[in-house]
Amino acid sequence: MADKNSKKAVRAGRRRLRVRSRIIGTAERPRLSVYKSLRHTFVQIIDDEKHSTLIGLASNAKTIVSALGGGKKSDVAKKLGAMAAKLAKEKGIEKVVFDRNQFRYHGRIKAVADGAREGGLQF
Repeated sequence: MADKNSKKAVRAGRRRLRVRSRIIGTAERPRLSVYKSLRHTFVQIIDDEKHSTLIGLASNAKTIVSALGGGKKSDVAKKLGAMAAKLAKEKGIEKVVFDRNQFRYHGRIKAVADGAREGGLQF
């Protein structure tokens, strides 16, 4: 019998594939992908046609930690979304497709989306 954690990983992989089957990033509208671990949040803006990451941010990067400050994880995630929106605007990206991965749209995932919207990105 498989252990509990491997079953959870299989289910998470299925959820990720189900979400990704409907979401594709293009050059005009790249994909804003969000991942969260127990401590940190990671945001990438990806062009799936070129298979390239246009912008990548993480809440544990040394250059970003000082800009984000402390606070609750959801507050840091919101600031991270706003920073991603600012960098995207500098690169000429106005619209994105939101990719929540296997995570539910609440908490830190929603905070990243709200921060990106406040920063000027359109979903």
